[in-house]
Amino acid sequence: MAGAEPAAVSLHAVFEEAARGKLPPQDGRVEVCGTDAGKAAGAVVAFPAHFYVVAPVETEWVHGMLPAGDYTAPLGARFLTALADRLGAGIGSVDALLAACAHGGGRSLALLTASDRTHHRVRRADQYRDDVRVWQTEDGAGCLVLGRGLAGRWEVAFEVEPQARGHGLGRALAAAALGLLPAGTPVYAQVAPGNSVSLRATLAAGYAPVGGEVLLPRQP
Repeated sequence: MAGAEPAAVSLHAVFEEAARGKLPPQDGRVEVCGTDAGKAAGAVVAFPAHFYVVAPVETEWVHGMLPAGDYTAPLGARFLTALADRLGAGIGSVDALLAACAHGGGRSLALLTASDRTHHRVRRADQYRDDVRVWQTEDGAGCLVLGRGLAGRWEVAFEVEPQARGHGLGRALAAAALGLLPAGTPVYAQVAPGNSVSLRATLAAGYAPVGGEVLLPRQP
């Protein structure tokens, strides 16, 4: 892997630019930044031929673990296992990362602010994110969550109850999130590639793929 070197990088700025279509250079670099993982113990973020290891580890160790020129290695099982062992952390799903910019136009869907924190989407959001906000549809069939996650970015998650699926509600929830934040605010969605239903809904709501990532959660 091309030289991994210390970088005074603002990961938040990297994400902001990616949401607006400007991806990092495709130069094969791995940048190590150890302070932006939020509630997670660490993370690995992959853009086309450019990577960020978000963990308090030495650059030399990362460079030694990643074979030169192997662009699959940063999200590969061998490196993720070694990094998780080093941090005493778990390994989350390797997700596709999608982004869109909010239009700030208000709610495009009838939503109620929800105070119930027991929904599994909300519990997961509380595990990984700060400033978590929750809405639900009037009939309770849809749940929408926004919170600040990796590098302080806004992240969206949504869930549709089984009996209400297949009618576009997932797409509507993902799109509604873009009206709940000020215009121009980047919003990110992490979707497991195998979850083709959520992936199609998120794409249809106007989010575009920008990269991939995996979070390494703190162990209890």
